Amino acid sequence: MNGTVDIDTARIARNWWAIALRGVAAMIFGILTFVWPVISLAVLILLFGWYALVDGVFSIIAAVRRHPGDEPRWALLLEGVVSIAAGVVTLIWPGLTALVLLYVIAAWAIVTGALKVIAAIRLRKQIEREWWLAASGVLSIVFGGLLMAFPGAGALALVLWIGAWAVVLGALLVGLAFRLRSWRAKEGARMPRAA
Repeated sequence: MNGTVDIDTARIARNWWAIALRGVAAMIFGILTFVWPVISLAVLILLFGWYALVDGVFSIIAAVRRHPGDEPRWALLLEGVVSIAAGVVTLIWPGLTALVLLYVIAAWAIVTGALKVIAAIRLRKQIEREWWLAASGVLSIVFGGLLMAFPGAGALALVLWIGAWAVVLGALLVGLAFRLRSWRAKEGARMPRAA
């Protein structure tokens, strides 16, 4: 940790609640897939579509919410756009076959995971334990890769994989959010002493 505060880190820490809400949304989505494992593919498609839209909206809010002079975070903004696009494609064509849905979810998980890893690398000098974000990114990449490597998995296995991924991803995002909140409080306490 260095002594200077990166403007991007401060902005992300200020919007820790958006990351927490994304994590809670992911955990709710994951839990619902476990509660109803025999859920129809049509409902799974709709759940995923709405989850991706909500996740994308919160990503964009966190990226563009800024004070004068701040620059938007391109990786988080791009992650939001990709999430919204995946959600819209899923909701516009709900009759997608299970295989096409699997590849849409896999591609979305890989792209957003890579963007999370990039964001974690940028945050590593500003906050401790940025691995929460990196771990969520790596988890998403591995999940997407597994879905692409084993597309023949049955619908029930797909539902359980998606549910497990969403719950763990959500927990990691909530952990990151509270770490950012703690960092923000510590930096806020440091500011008055410097003045």
